[in-house]
Amino acid sequence: MNEPLIRYKNVEIHQQEVCVLKEVNLELNKGEFAYLIGKVGSGKTSLLKTFYAELDIASGEAEVLGCDMRHIKRKHVPQLRRKLGIVFQDFQLLIDRTVYDNLAFVLHATGWKDKAEVKTRIEEVLKQVGMSSKGNKLPSELSGGEQQRVVIARAVLNSPEIILADEPTGNLDAETGRAITQLLHDISDSGTLVVMTTHNLQLLKEYPGKVFRCANHVMSDITEDYAEAGEVKEKINNI
Repeated sequence: MNEPLIRYKNVEIHQQEVCVLKEVNLELNKGEFAYLIGKVGSGKTSLLKTFYAELDIASGEAEVLGCDMRHIKRKHVPQLRRKLGIVFQDFQLLIDRTVYDNLAFVLHATGWKDKAEVKTRIEEVLKQVGMSSKGNKLPSELSGGEQQRVVIARAVLNSPEIILADEPTGNLDAETGRAITQLLHDISDSGTLVVMTTHNLQLLKEYPGKVFRCANHVMSDITEDYAEAGEVKEKINNI
């Protein structure tokens, strides 16, 4: 049986000494797709930040890819983050570089030296996200959905075991948001754990996965509420 890639037991998370979330219990495995839902300020992004050691954990047991997140040393954080792909809502692409150069920058920064290998890998990920013909474009020449596809390409460059996507569809129209969610779902089907925060409950019906709700400083597993034919039950309709 595989060890969970993320395992939290009775975890408590604080922001500036204020408790944001408590009683966080979850186990997430290779190839799973998990949603974090909840109102703005409910702790979704704070929880994501603990996965890549941007935010400390106040108490409980927490492991990400075998690392003890309560006691991880700062010098070991870059090594952990190289195994993670992070997708932000606001893209964070280098605006003065082409798509190709944005991706090459990441590969060079993570130790890739062979130019032919860099070129091959960039071509692979651009094809994977449906952007093969856009390598020479600047971010400003792309639509929002295209920019987000480049961000996902950047996230998968080093074949991460986990992708963390923070509201990746938040700035996109509904149709483009579905396409981005489908792309992330396809990536999870290939064996990568994907954790995605979203306000769009329609996506949960169309692209099933585990569902965790953050509310009243507590995170709850409500996957069962979405299990019956993708129906969203009334008791969680007021998020």
